[in-house]
Amino acid sequence: MLLTLVVGVLPWASPAQAHGTIVNPASRAYQCWQTWGSNHTNPAMQQQDPMCWQAFQANPDTMWNWMSALRDGLGGNFQGSTPDGQLCSNGLSRNNSLNQPGAWKRTNISRNFTVHLYDQASHGADFFRVYVSKNGFNPATQRLGWGNLDFITQTGRYAPAQNISFNVSTSGYTGHHIVFVIWQASHLDQTYMWCSDVNFT
Repeated sequence: MLLTLVVGVLPWASPAQAHGTIVNPASRAYQCWQTWGSNHTNPAMQQQDPMCWQAFQANPDTMWNWMSALRDGLGGNFQGSTPDGQLCSNGLSRNNSLNQPGAWKRTNISRNFTVHLYDQASHGADFFRVYVSKNGFNPATQRLGWGNLDFITQTGRYAPAQNISFNVSTSGYTGHHIVFVIWQASHLDQTYMWCSDVNFT
């Protein structure tokens, strides 16, 4: 069902936009598109999902192009190239709404969970880096900075594929956290960063 929904949007994506995102646990832009993309004018969104509502008000293109939050040529200098408070937008001003703290919808996960990338263009990966927001950080009131993250793991390389999944093991987290993922694509020096709101159960 999930991949059917994903594939369904791709005919509207231009080649420049045909990249990917973390679909589970869903990145912020993808979650908003998945939930409201076909119903984005519904006034109920303001009450039912206020963070997606503010994101659609700020720039609907953030959700329509959930697969294109990339930057070129960072040379691995992720922290130096991405200021605190701009991690969830990957430093892209057009996606600044994704940095706003608040009641983002969460994906329930356990301490051992699977990250799933959907990449329509099958770029492959040099690696993924996975972080979790520190205990004591409050995603509802604080913008995410590098000092708010615990490094969890870095994967190895992945061959080009539309679907890449890998397992992540953590301990000591409960409640609302942000899973922050960096994807270094293989075809170019192209970096993607996302925030996924989760509830550790």
